[in-house]
Amino acid sequence: MESLAGAEFAPQTTYLNTASSGLIPARSVAAMKAALDDAAAGGRVTDMAFESVEETRAAYARLAGVPARRVATGASVAVYAGLIATSLPPGAEVLTAEGDFSSLVNPFAVRRDLVLRSAPLEELADAVRPDTALVAVSAVQSADGRIADLDAIRDAARAHGARTLVDLSQAAGWLPVSAGADDFTVAIGFKWLMGSHGTAFLTVPDDLGGLTPVFAGWVAGEEPWDSCYGPVAELARSARRYDGAPAVFAYVAARHSLALLHELGTEAVHAHNSALADRFRAGATGLGHTCLPAPGSAIVSVPGLGEAASRLAKADVQVSARAGNLRAAFHLYNTPADVDRLLELLPGV
Repeated sequence: MESLAGAEFAPQTTYLNTASSGLIPARSVAAMKAALDDAAAGGRVTDMAFESVEETRAAYARLAGVPARRVATGASVAVYAGLIATSLPPGAEVLTAEGDFSSLVNPFAVRRDLVLRSAPLEELADAVRPDTALVAVSAVQSADGRIADLDAIRDAARAHGARTLVDLSQAAGWLPVSAGADDFTVAIGFKWLMGSHGTAFLTVPDDLGGLTPVFAGWVAGEEPWDSCYGPVAELARSARRYDGAPAVFAYVAARHSLALLHELGTEAVHAHNSALADRFRAGATGLGHTCLPAPGSAIVSVPGLGEAASRLAKADVQVSARAGNLRAAFHLYNTPADVDRLLELLPGV
């Protein structure tokens, strides 16, 4: 893995911050630059956009384990969470995990006629009740890397007739996922999927989920080029009806980033990332720190060290501060030497 990753990445820092933003592979950067040059020369950017979006959609569908017709492409998890929020009836109860990421939670909070309730992540399955219409949860928590027990949450939701919405933003790309097991999933493309800002994905059931495509424009038409003026005559007969107008150059890059993940395989990436995270946990524990429990996660958070992130940055080690914790995230371009560099500097911060 390291030989292939080395051909695609050349970070100038010890970069351990994929949970904030992933590094973009060289192949993706080259494709984006070529597309920009082509656009500046008067090339057919729209044709390029459609081709890139469809290849990206298909590649993400393979990664998520669903048919491409069940994948919508856009630019924001919050927009897709908002789409689902607007489709709920007044009075519907939405259950979330305490402290989950705002892009998933807030679109439901701003609908004042919904009932928004939260519970600790570890108790979420037990908190589902007959009045619950939707359980919305991140597969991996952004702040501390905890992995949700999705099987238990799904079982509880089905037992009470509730639907599930799972945010895969901190999971897809390193943790094997199965989007078909949930009613809806969302994911951003610029973290573990190593794309640029401007890519996001929504998966829906085979029946498309009954959502009202409130932001549907011409690209959401079954025949987009026949849908440019006035009301769209026929919405796409697939999840493409929920597409947003594509950020062209972001999708040009995304198709190549996803191709790299397919070449490596999610299982191999998972094993690599987990081993690095375990190395850091063991080293930090040896230094007298107690990492927040998140077994098996590629994200490690250390309480009380959040302020050290800025000082580590001055030593060219990139981590992040989240909820007062130092958060390190390990991906396929990282090595044991990166982990050891962070551990070497911890006593001094």
